[in-house]
Amino acid sequence: MSISLKHISKSYGDVKAIKDISFEVKEGELFGLIGPDGAGKTSLFRILTTLLFANEGTATVAGYDVVKDYKAIRNSVGYMPGKFSLYQDLTIEENLEFFATIFGTTVEENYDLIEDIYVQIEPFKNRRAGKLSGGMKQKLALCCALIHKPKVLFLDEPTTGVDPVSRKEFWEMLKRLQKKGITILVSTPYMDEAALCDRIALIQDGEILEINTPKSIVNHYPKELYNVKASNMYQLINSLKEYEHQYSVFPFGEFVHYADKRTNFNIDELKAYLESEMLSEITIETTNPTIEDVFMELAR
Repeated sequence: MSISLKHISKSYGDVKAIKDISFEVKEGELFGLIGPDGAGKTSLFRILTTLLFANEGTATVAGYDVVKDYKAIRNSVGYMPGKFSLYQDLTIEENLEFFATIFGTTVEENYDLIEDIYVQIEPFKNRRAGKLSGGMKQKLALCCALIHKPKVLFLDEPTTGVDPVSRKEFWEMLKRLQKKGITILVSTPYMDEAALCDRIALIQDGEILEINTPKSIVNHYPKELYNVKASNMYQLINSLKEYEHQYSVFPFGEFVHYADKRTNFNIDELKAYLESEMLSEITIETTNPTIEDVFMELAR
């Protein structure tokens, strides 16, 4: 296994950030850690990259123990933290050369690994990092994390605050890197990105809710799900929550995702109830659950 965690726990005073987490990531796998802010993702990444000690448990990365072999791990992994942490007063080219020098290599030696990414920012190589857009900062940070040819790549919420086009491009880059044999552990609060991983772990309040492939997780949703829409969204949500047969009610874009307690649910009956609540323009149709629906179900 490329990454292995066994009963990892971490507390900050009385606050338990990580609670008895165990999972494994296979070599060459793109594994996603999916959860909201405060779920424990960053603490877990810092433990695995030897920046933080766990209170309990053991972990290995690329075959090295995170406590005993911290130096070997730091030479074997690439880490892209959630906050842009490169030198803002250095140019793109200077940042890249600096990180290559730290790891005892050169840009030319491992250029094939970053070429697909670097060519997109090369026209601006003399621009200072602090003057780059969010998407360009992201690409530069990824280049610097890859320049020493790591075995494992840790990406902590790499697309937060980045525009949708750059997010899409970034995930396409990750897929290409995976084909080169690099193991990738990525964390994200975006549920739509979860579907792009080989396997995912859903995490909430420092606990793992479920680990599986995105498809398998979605298939485990226990209820028939419906898209419900009406003239007044706020009133619709409140009315559905007060409906005696409701199992779950969650806003989802322009719709409300609704599940019913009963196995013999009748759409016309629900529509009649909503009309009695003085709602109009009502539409109710079946829909497929998403990872976000499953997450909300598991977190209930």
